[in-house]
Amino acid sequence: MGKYTDFTRSAPGTAKDIQDTKDAVQQPSSRSNVITAVNEDPSVRKALKSKKLRLRRRRKIREWGEFTLYLLPSLAGVVVFFFLPLLMLVKTSFQRSSTNTEFVGFKNYSRTMDNEAFIKAAKNTLTFAAISVPLAVILALLLALLLNSGLPGKSVFRSILLNPMMVPVASIVLIWQVFFSYNGVLNGWMADWFGSDPTDWMKSDKAQIVIMLLFLWKNLGYNMVLFLAALNNIPTEVIESAKMDGANSITRFFRIKMHYLSPTVFFVAIMSLISSFKIFREVYLLTGDYPYDTLYMLQHFMNNAFTHLDYSKLSSGAIIMCIAMIIIVGVLFFAESKFDADVEE
Repeated sequence: MGKYTDFTRSAPGTAKDIQDTKDAVQQPSSRSNVITAVNEDPSVRKALKSKKLRLRRRRKIREWGEFTLYLLPSLAGVVVFFFLPLLMLVKTSFQRSSTNTEFVGFKNYSRTMDNEAFIKAAKNTLTFAAISVPLAVILALLLALLLNSGLPGKSVFRSILLNPMMVPVASIVLIWQVFFSYNGVLNGWMADWFGSDPTDWMKSDKAQIVIMLLFLWKNLGYNMVLFLAALNNIPTEVIESAKMDGANSITRFFRIKMHYLSPTVFFVAIMSLISSFKIFREVYLLTGDYPYDTLYMLQHFMNNAFTHLDYSKLSSGAIIMCIAMIIIVGVLFFAESKFDADVEE
Protein backbone atom coordinates (compact mmCIF):
# COMPACT_ATOMS: atom_id res chain seq x y z
CA MET A 1 0.00 0.00 0.00
CA GLY A 2 1.39 3.36 -1.04
CA LYS A 3 1.82 6.35 1.13
CA TYR A 4 -1.04 8.17 -0.41
CA THR A 5 -3.51 5.39 -1.17
CA ASP A 6 -6.87 6.63 -2.58
CA PHE A 7 -9.56 4.97 -0.43
CA THR A 8 -12.37 6.60 -2.45
CA ARG A 9 -11.83 4.18 -5.26
CA SER A 10 -13.74 0.96 -4.88
CA ALA A 11 -12.28 -2.42 -5.17
CA PRO A 12 -12.38 -3.94 -8.60
CA GLY A 13 -15.91 -4.96 -9.38
CA THR A 14 -17.39 -3.69 -6.13
CA ALA A 15 -19.23 -0.62 -7.48
CA LYS A 16 -20.62 -2.60 -10.34
CA ASP A 17 -21.92 -5.29 -7.98
CA ILE A 18 -23.55 -2.70 -5.75
CA GLN A 19 -25.23 -1.05 -8.72
CA ASP A 20 -26.51 -4.40 -9.99
CA THR A 21 -27.96 -5.15 -6.56
CA LYS A 22 -29.77 -1.78 -6.50
CA ASP A 23 -31.18 -2.40 -9.94
CA ALA A 24 -32.38 -5.84 -8.86
CA VAL A 25 -34.17 -4.38 -5.84
CA GLN A 26 -35.77 -1.56 -7.84
CA GLN A 27 -36.78 -3.84 -10.70
CA PRO A 28 -38.01 -7.16 -9.27
CA SER A 29 -38.38 -10.10 -11.51
CA SER A 30 -41.64 -10.39 -13.36
CA ARG A 31 -42.03 -13.97 -12.07
CA SER A 32 -42.04 -12.86 -8.42
CA ASN A 33 -45.78 -12.01 -8.62
CA VAL A 34 -46.75 -15.33 -10.13
CA ILE A 35 -48.41 -17.75 -7.64
CA THR A 36 -47.75 -21.32 -8.54
CA ALA A 37 -49.20 -24.41 -6.89
CA VAL A 38 -46.97 -26.70 -4.94
CA ASN A 39 -48.16 -29.59 -6.97
CA GLU A 40 -50.28 -29.04 -10.03
CA ASP A 41 -51.13 -32.70 -10.53
CA PRO A 42 -55.01 -33.06 -10.20
CA SER A 43 -54.78 -36.70 -9.17
CA VAL A 44 -52.53 -35.82 -6.22
CA ARG A 45 -54.87 -33.01 -5.10
CA LYS A 46 -57.85 -35.34 -5.33
CA ALA A 47 -56.06 -37.98 -3.27
CA LEU A 48 -55.17 -35.43 -0.56
CA LYS A 49 -58.76 -34.17 -0.45
CA SER A 50 -60.20 -37.68 -0.11
CA LYS A 51 -57.69 -38.45 2.63
CA LYS A 52 -58.78 -35.36 4.59
CA LEU A 53 -62.41 -36.36 4.20
CA ARG A 54 -61.68 -39.87 5.45
CA LEU A 55 -59.81 -38.52 8.47
CA ARG A 56 -62.63 -36.10 9.27
CA ARG A 57 -65.25 -38.82 8.90
CA ARG A 58 -63.21 -41.16 11.09
CA ARG A 59 -62.88 -38.46 13.78
CA LYS A 60 -66.63 -37.80 13.75
CA ILE A 61 -67.37 -41.52 14.05
CA ARG A 62 -64.96 -41.81 16.98
CA GLU A 63 -66.52 -38.80 18.73
CA TRP A 64 -70.04 -40.16 18.10
CA GLY A 65 -68.96 -43.54 19.48
CA GLU A 66 -67.53 -41.99 22.65
CA PHE A 67 -70.67 -39.89 23.11
CA THR A 68 -72.90 -42.95 22.65
CA LEU A 69 -70.76 -45.00 25.02
CA TYR A 70 -71.21 -42.43 27.79
CA LEU A 71 -74.98 -42.29 27.22
CA LEU A 72 -75.47 -46.03 26.78
CA PRO A 73 -76.25 -46.86 30.46
CA SER A 74 -78.86 -44.10 30.70
CA LEU A 75 -80.35 -44.96 27.30
CA ALA A 76 -80.57 -48.63 28.28
CA GLY A 77 -82.36 -47.71 31.50
CA VAL A 78 -84.84 -45.46 29.70
CA VAL A 79 -85.57 -48.12 27.06
CA VAL A 80 -85.94 -50.99 29.54
CA PHE A 81 -87.85 -49.17 32.28
CA PHE A 82 -89.84 -46.62 30.27
CA PHE A 83 -90.34 -47.33 26.58
CA LEU A 84 -90.83 -51.09 26.83
CA PRO A 85 -93.42 -50.80 29.65
CA LEU A 86 -95.15 -48.04 27.67
CA LEU A 87 -95.41 -50.27 24.61
CA MET A 88 -96.73 -53.12 26.77
CA LEU A 89 -99.24 -50.71 28.31
CA VAL A 90 -100.50 -49.63 24.89
CA LYS A 91 -100.74 -53.27 23.82
CA THR A 92 -102.70 -54.22 26.95
CA SER A 93 -105.14 -51.33 26.47
CA PHE A 94 -106.29 -52.84 23.15
CA GLN A 95 -106.83 -56.42 24.35
CA ARG A 96 -109.53 -57.99 26.48
CA SER A 97 -107.30 -58.58 29.52
CA SER A 98 -103.68 -59.12 30.43
CA THR A 99 -104.11 -62.87 29.96
CA ASN A 100 -106.58 -62.80 27.05
CA THR A 101 -104.83 -61.22 24.05
CA GLU A 102 -108.02 -60.90 21.98
CA PHE A 103 -108.02 -57.53 20.19
CA VAL A 104 -111.04 -55.44 21.25
CA GLY A 105 -110.15 -52.08 19.66
CA PHE A 106 -111.18 -49.01 21.65
CA LYS A 107 -113.65 -50.87 23.81
CA ASN A 108 -111.51 -50.48 26.94
CA TYR A 109 -111.17 -46.74 26.30
CA SER A 110 -114.92 -46.41 25.89
CA ARG A 111 -115.49 -48.37 29.08
CA THR A 112 -113.05 -46.16 30.96
CA MET A 113 -114.50 -42.89 29.66
CA ASP A 114 -118.01 -44.00 30.68
CA ASN A 115 -116.86 -44.97 34.18
CA GLU A 116 -118.22 -42.56 36.82
CA ALA A 117 -115.22 -43.05 39.07
CA PHE A 118 -112.83 -42.11 36.25
CA ILE A 119 -114.88 -39.02 35.37
CA LYS A 120 -114.93 -37.90 38.99
CA ALA A 121 -111.21 -38.54 39.42
CA ALA A 122 -110.32 -36.68 36.22
CA LYS A 123 -112.51 -33.71 37.17
CA ASN A 124 -110.99 -33.49 40.67
CA THR A 125 -107.44 -33.81 39.36
CA LEU A 126 -107.88 -31.15 36.69
CA THR A 127 -109.62 -28.81 39.14
CA PHE A 128 -106.82 -29.23 41.64
CA ALA A 129 -104.14 -28.61 39.01
CA ALA A 130 -105.98 -25.63 37.47
CA ILE A 131 -106.11 -23.86 40.85
CA SER A 132 -102.95 -24.98 42.64
CA VAL A 133 -100.45 -24.65 39.78
CA PRO A 134 -101.13 -20.94 39.01
CA LEU A 135 -101.12 -20.21 42.74
CA ALA A 136 -97.78 -21.99 43.14
CA VAL A 137 -96.26 -19.95 40.30
CA ILE A 138 -97.69 -16.56 41.29
CA LEU A 139 -97.07 -16.83 45.04
CA ALA A 140 -93.51 -18.10 44.51
CA LEU A 141 -92.80 -15.21 42.14
CA LEU A 142 -94.19 -12.68 44.63
CA LEU A 143 -92.09 -14.15 47.44
CA ALA A 144 -88.99 -14.05 45.23
CA LEU A 145 -89.63 -10.40 44.36
CA LEU A 146 -90.11 -9.61 48.05
CA LEU A 147 -86.85 -11.30 49.04
CA ASN A 148 -85.01 -9.71 46.11
CA SER A 149 -86.07 -6.20 47.19
CA GLY A 150 -83.72 -6.08 50.18
CA LEU A 151 -86.08 -7.34 52.86
CA PRO A 152 -84.35 -7.44 56.28
CA GLY A 153 -83.85 -10.95 57.60
CA LYS A 154 -84.46 -12.49 54.19
CA SER A 155 -82.02 -15.35 54.85
CA VAL A 156 -84.12 -16.50 57.80
CA PHE A 157 -87.31 -16.13 55.78
CA ARG A 158 -85.75 -18.13 52.93
CA SER A 159 -84.74 -20.92 55.29
CA ILE A 160 -88.27 -21.12 56.71
CA LEU A 161 -89.72 -21.51 53.22
CA LEU A 162 -87.15 -24.13 52.24
CA ASN A 163 -87.67 -26.30 55.31
CA PRO A 164 -90.66 -28.24 53.83
CA MET A 165 -88.34 -29.57 51.10
CA MET A 166 -86.34 -31.44 53.75
CA VAL A 167 -89.36 -32.89 55.56
CA PRO A 168 -90.42 -36.45 54.56
CA VAL A 169 -93.91 -36.99 53.19
CA ALA A 170 -94.95 -39.05 56.23
CA SER A 171 -93.97 -36.20 58.54
CA ILE A 172 -95.92 -33.69 56.45
CA VAL A 173 -98.98 -35.92 56.61
CA LEU A 174 -98.60 -36.20 60.38
CA ILE A 175 -98.46 -32.40 60.72
CA TRP A 176 -101.62 -32.02 58.63
CA GLN A 177 -103.41 -34.67 60.66
CA VAL A 178 -102.50 -32.83 63.87
CA PHE A 179 -103.91 -29.58 62.49
CA PHE A 180 -106.91 -30.67 60.41
CA SER A 181 -108.32 -33.80 62.06
CA TYR A 182 -111.65 -33.73 63.87
CA ASN A 183 -109.92 -33.29 67.23
CA GLY A 184 -107.07 -31.29 65.76
CA VAL A 185 -105.45 -28.02 66.67
CA LEU A 186 -107.39 -25.90 64.18
CA ASN A 187 -110.77 -27.02 65.52
CA GLY A 188 -109.55 -26.30 69.05
CA TRP A 189 -108.51 -22.77 68.12
CA MET A 190 -111.76 -22.05 66.31
CA ALA A 191 -113.80 -23.39 69.27
CA ASP A 192 -111.86 -21.15 71.69
CA TRP A 193 -111.96 -18.02 69.57
CA PHE A 194 -115.32 -18.23 67.77
CA GLY A 195 -117.18 -20.96 69.66
CA SER A 196 -117.76 -22.90 66.44
CA ASP A 197 -118.44 -26.61 66.25
CA PRO A 198 -115.56 -28.89 65.18
CA THR A 199 -115.29 -29.75 61.49
CA ASP A 200 -113.86 -32.89 59.96
CA TRP A 201 -111.82 -31.03 57.38
CA MET A 202 -110.72 -34.10 55.44
CA LYS A 203 -114.34 -35.28 55.01
CA SER A 204 -115.96 -32.00 53.97
CA ASP A 205 -116.22 -29.81 50.89
CA LYS A 206 -113.17 -27.91 52.12
CA ALA A 207 -110.97 -31.00 51.90
CA GLN A 208 -109.46 -29.98 48.56
CA ILE A 209 -108.54 -26.56 49.97
CA VAL A 210 -106.67 -28.31 52.79
CA ILE A 211 -104.71 -30.38 50.25
CA MET A 212 -103.99 -27.24 48.20
CA LEU A 213 -102.49 -25.61 51.30
CA LEU A 214 -100.32 -28.69 51.78
CA PHE A 215 -99.24 -28.57 48.13
CA LEU A 216 -98.36 -24.86 48.30
CA TRP A 217 -96.54 -25.18 51.62
CA LYS A 218 -94.44 -28.00 50.22
CA ASN A 219 -93.56 -26.50 46.80
CA LEU A 220 -93.34 -22.73 47.31
CA GLY A 221 -89.78 -22.86 48.63
CA TYR A 222 -88.37 -24.70 45.62
CA ASN A 223 -90.20 -22.47 43.15
CA MET A 224 -89.07 -19.36 45.02
CA VAL A 225 -85.40 -20.40 44.77
CA LEU A 226 -85.75 -20.84 41.00
CA PHE A 227 -87.26 -17.37 40.65
CA LEU A 228 -84.57 -15.85 42.87
CA ALA A 229 -81.87 -17.34 40.64
CA ALA A 230 -83.60 -15.94 37.55
CA LEU A 231 -83.98 -12.48 39.13
CA ASN A 232 -80.30 -12.37 40.04
CA ASN A 233 -79.38 -13.12 36.41
CA ILE A 234 -81.20 -10.04 35.08
CA PRO A 235 -78.59 -7.46 33.96
CA THR A 236 -78.55 -4.54 36.38
CA GLU A 237 -77.58 -2.19 33.56
CA VAL A 238 -80.93 -2.73 31.88
CA ILE A 239 -82.84 -2.00 35.09
CA GLU A 240 -80.77 1.12 35.78
CA SER A 241 -81.32 2.37 32.23
CA ALA A 242 -85.07 1.89 32.61
CA LYS A 243 -85.00 3.84 35.89
CA MET A 244 -83.13 6.69 34.23
CA ASP A 245 -85.74 6.72 31.46
CA GLY A 246 -88.46 7.19 34.08
CA ALA A 247 -90.01 3.69 34.01
CA ASN A 248 -91.84 2.84 37.23
CA SER A 249 -91.59 -0.50 39.04
CA ILE A 250 -94.67 -2.00 37.35
CA THR A 251 -93.41 -1.08 33.89
CA ARG A 252 -89.96 -2.44 34.66
CA PHE A 253 -91.48 -5.72 35.86
CA PHE A 254 -93.74 -6.38 32.86
CA ARG A 255 -91.51 -4.91 30.15
CA ILE A 256 -88.08 -6.06 31.34
CA LYS A 257 -88.15 -8.61 34.13
CA MET A 258 -90.87 -10.79 32.63
CA HIS A 259 -88.83 -11.04 29.43
CA TYR A 260 -85.97 -12.63 31.39
CA LEU A 261 -88.29 -14.58 33.72
CA SER A 262 -90.47 -16.22 31.05
CA PRO A 263 -88.30 -19.40 30.70
CA THR A 264 -88.28 -19.80 34.49
CA VAL A 265 -92.05 -19.24 34.70
CA PHE A 266 -92.55 -21.94 32.09
CA PHE A 267 -90.21 -24.37 33.90
CA VAL A 268 -91.84 -23.72 37.29
CA ALA A 269 -95.30 -24.24 35.76
CA ILE A 270 -94.25 -27.60 34.29
CA MET A 271 -92.67 -28.78 37.54
CA SER A 272 -95.68 -27.63 39.58
CA LEU A 273 -98.01 -29.43 37.17
CA ILE A 274 -96.05 -32.65 37.61
CA SER A 275 -96.09 -32.20 41.39
CA SER A 276 -99.86 -31.63 41.35
CA PHE A 277 -100.35 -35.01 39.69
CA LYS A 278 -98.16 -36.60 42.39
CA ILE A 279 -100.23 -35.26 45.30
CA PHE A 280 -101.77 -38.72 45.49
CA ARG A 281 -99.14 -39.80 48.04
CA GLU A 282 -100.22 -37.25 50.62
CA VAL A 283 -103.92 -37.74 49.95
CA TYR A 284 -103.58 -41.52 50.17
CA LEU A 285 -101.73 -41.35 53.47
CA LEU A 286 -104.32 -38.93 54.85
CA THR A 287 -107.51 -40.59 53.61
CA GLY A 288 -106.81 -44.11 52.31
CA ASP A 289 -108.16 -45.88 49.21
CA TYR A 290 -111.56 -44.19 49.04
CA PRO A 291 -111.32 -40.57 50.26
CA TYR A 292 -113.96 -37.86 50.24
CA ASP A 293 -115.43 -37.19 46.79
CA THR A 294 -113.44 -33.99 46.14
CA LEU A 295 -110.17 -35.78 46.97
CA TYR A 296 -110.68 -38.79 44.70
CA MET A 297 -107.83 -38.33 42.19
CA LEU A 298 -106.81 -40.18 39.05
CA GLN A 299 -104.14 -42.03 40.99
CA HIS A 300 -106.86 -43.40 43.28
CA PHE A 301 -108.64 -44.74 40.21
CA MET A 302 -105.39 -46.33 38.95
CA ASN A 303 -104.57 -47.81 42.34
CA ASN A 304 -108.05 -49.31 42.78
CA ALA A 305 -108.04 -50.74 39.24
CA PHE A 306 -104.67 -52.33 39.96
CA THR A 307 -105.98 -53.77 43.24
CA HIS A 308 -108.91 -55.35 41.38
CA LEU A 309 -106.53 -56.69 38.68
CA ASP A 310 -108.45 -54.82 35.94
CA TYR A 311 -105.32 -54.18 33.88
CA SER A 312 -107.16 -53.34 30.66
CA LYS A 313 -109.07 -50.50 32.30
CA LEU A 314 -105.92 -49.46 34.13
CA SER A 315 -103.92 -49.35 30.89
CA SER A 316 -106.53 -47.38 28.97
CA GLY A 317 -106.87 -44.90 31.85
CA ALA A 318 -103.09 -44.43 31.98
CA ILE A 319 -102.92 -43.78 28.22
CA ILE A 320 -105.76 -41.22 28.46
CA MET A 321 -103.96 -39.52 31.35
CA CYS A 322 -100.71 -39.48 29.34
CA ILE A 323 -102.44 -37.92 26.32
CA ALA A 324 -104.02 -35.26 28.55
CA MET A 325 -100.60 -34.41 30.02
CA ILE A 326 -99.07 -34.14 26.54
CA ILE A 327 -101.85 -31.76 25.47
CA ILE A 328 -101.47 -29.58 28.58
CA VAL A 329 -97.67 -29.39 28.21
CA GLY A 330 -98.07 -28.64 24.48
CA VAL A 331 -100.41 -25.75 25.29
CA LEU A 332 -97.86 -24.42 27.78
CA PHE A 333 -95.10 -24.68 25.17
CA PHE A 334 -97.26 -22.83 22.63
CA ALA A 335 -98.14 -20.09 25.12
CA GLU A 336 -94.49 -19.66 26.08
CA SER A 337 -93.36 -19.38 22.46
CA LYS A 338 -96.11 -16.85 21.67
CA PHE A 339 -95.17 -14.79 24.73
CA ASP A 340 -91.50 -14.77 23.71
CA ALA A 341 -92.42 -13.73 20.17
CA ASP A 342 -94.58 -10.84 21.45
CA VAL A 343 -91.79 -9.68 23.77
CA GLU A 344 -89.20 -9.75 20.97
CA GLU A 345 -91.48 -7.67 18.73
